[in-house]
Amino acid sequence: MTVLIREQSWNMIRPMDVIIQLQSRPETTLAVTRGAARLLIDLGYAPLAEVTLPNGRRADLMALGPKGDILIVEVKSGLEDFRVDRKWGEYAPYCDAFYFAVAPHFPEGVLPEEPGLVVADGFGGAVVREAPLTPLAPARRKALTLAFARLAALRAAGVQAERLSL
Repeated sequence: MTVLIREQSWNMIRPMDVIIQLQSRPETTLAVTRGAARLLIDLGYAPLAEVTLPNGRRADLMALGPKGDILIVEVKSGLEDFRVDRKWGEYAPYCDAFYFAVAPHFPEGVLPEEPGLVVADGFGGAVVREAPLTPLAPARRKALTLAFARLAALRAAGVQAERLSL
């Protein structure tokens, strides 16, 4: 929902019109997730949403690349969401690269510099900062790739599956 707010400058000499995007947290999460997934597809990745990892953590997006690389994208709907969620370090054993995905209005400079950064809305996204690559061990990559493929096939068959089974 877009709301036009008419705001007076502090000294009340001249008014300024400010357009503020007001969205609920679920709407923002859905839009950023959709845009980040569309970006991943454009980059040649096959994304799955809401994947429960073997350690019990849930990745907002997990994607398999054309060369077998695995990305995890953690969507942050707002500043509060980021501040209360410190589990993102627990994704590293299950991916070659980790990204945060945020909406265009997310405050700059708040996120740590180590992970990659995607800015997305409901229509697409852009990689603002590349994630450092930390290649998975070959045995772990094979197990994750097979689990990812099985999960994708189960979902394609209409099964409500969300957990990677290693």
